[in-house]
Amino acid sequence: MNQPLAYVHPGAKIAKNVVIEPFTTIHNNVVIGDGTWIGSNVTIMEGARIGKNCNIFPGAVIAAVPQDLKFGGEESLAVIGDNVTIRECVTINRGTIASGQTKIGNNCLIMATAHIAHDCHIGDNAIIVNGVALAGHVIVGNYAIIGGLAAIHQFIQIGDHAMISGGSLVRKDVPPYTKAAKEPLSYVGINSVGLRRRGFTSEKIREIQDIYRILYQKNYNTSQAVGIIEAEMSASPERDEILDFIRNSSRGIMKGYSGA
Repeated sequence: MNQPLAYVHPGAKIAKNVVIEPFTTIHNNVVIGDGTWIGSNVTIMEGARIGKNCNIFPGAVIAAVPQDLKFGGEESLAVIGDNVTIRECVTINRGTIASGQTKIGNNCLIMATAHIAHDCHIGDNAIIVNGVALAGHVIVGNYAIIGGLAAIHQFIQIGDHAMISGGSLVRKDVPPYTKAAKEPLSYVGINSVGLRRRGFTSEKIREIQDIYRILYQKNYNTSQAVGIIEAEMSASPERDEILDFIRNSSRGIMKGYSGA
């Protein structure tokens, strides 16, 4: 840990095999796990908890205080899982009293210049592409992909395996397994390519397609569609995940494809 051109606060807990490049600053109350590499000119502030085998590229700022006028200086965390890659100039703010932490799961890729605001919770294996802006309290599911320059409204939920096109304005919740595009953001199919890559069978993909045909392509309102799906589709983890997501959506789910 002899890094003459980096500053590491004596109170930081750094594993012995962490590599810290020159001109990086690591504040007090920071924990960094084994095998992590931290590039030059990175700033890691109080409350950061970084896992094993992460790669943090130059210019990133981790665990800065929230950009929230209600923030009162309370102790909170920015928790980064294992095997996470954080590219150049990414900013990840720590949490507020609302949840206590901003959390990034394992095996995530956060591409250059993305911003992840306070109290966001991102699942495992998610990909956040260049320039994406996540407002506070956003929840992103496992294996979700958010395309470049997308802007995500606060308190939005994005389901597991969902894929959002680049440049999207996301004002409504995006259910699991779907693809979202157009303006206003709309359902444009299920993420069948991604599901096949992750081992979903053709039968399971057809089941998910049938659920979303009822929801989005049969001219039912959401409440009617949910009732029909529950009555006519056999119970399965995927069906129940979709129904639970819709029922628990506080902002409402995105609309169906209009063809316009």
